[in-house]
Amino acid sequence: MDRAAALARLNRRMLEAFSARTVAALRASLPLRLALPHLEEILRQNLEKEIRKDSLVIQRAKEALGAGVAPGEDAVRQLLDSARRVDREFIARLGRIPLRLEIPYARVEPLRRRRIGRGLALAYRILEAWRGRRRLRDAFSSAELESRLLEILALYCEETVALGDSARLPGPLAPLGERLAARLLGVMAAVSRGLARDIARSVTAAQNRR
Repeated sequence: MDRAAALARLNRRMLEAFSARTVAALRASLPLRLALPHLEEILRQNLEKEIRKDSLVIQRAKEALGAGVAPGEDAVRQLLDSARRVDREFIARLGRIPLRLEIPYARVEPLRRRRIGRGLALAYRILEAWRGRRRLRDAFSSAELESRLLEILALYCEETVALGDSARLPGPLAPLGERLAARLLGVMAAVSRGLARDIARSVTAAQNRR
């Protein structure tokens, strides 16, 4: 069994659920619906970008586990470089969307550095537990898992909003884009809290059924 691939699939499911809940909450904001087709496409592309980057993090955690050494700062720096390459491809794919976007690295990379570090540590611990034939619910308490997931998702929110702040919709949609950016952080923060809680509760429920 490829445990890293299994963890990457779980991560994809989590981020897809996060994105779906975010879009549903934004659709409930009636004044913002005019700009939503543009935003939804950007969020969809950004989701795939983040899934790719997280897969690289998980793969690096797998390699570190195989070497018997927890991933450190060198791994974080290399993953930051890889993230910039993924960014360039992301921006190229956005070329068909009427949007101007420049990634504010001075604001984004400190957030990324923290998120990559937390993600590496979490992936390493999960893969280590699975290698020892322990289940997720045996490696983490519900409270710890919720806290770790929430921290990573909160950093994801901040990075996404930083990108949103730098994006400019065309012409008459520009003011709506500014309102969307202002609304996005609150929506994503609420979604991240709910999702982290739901995942942690599902672990607890499975543990109680044993």
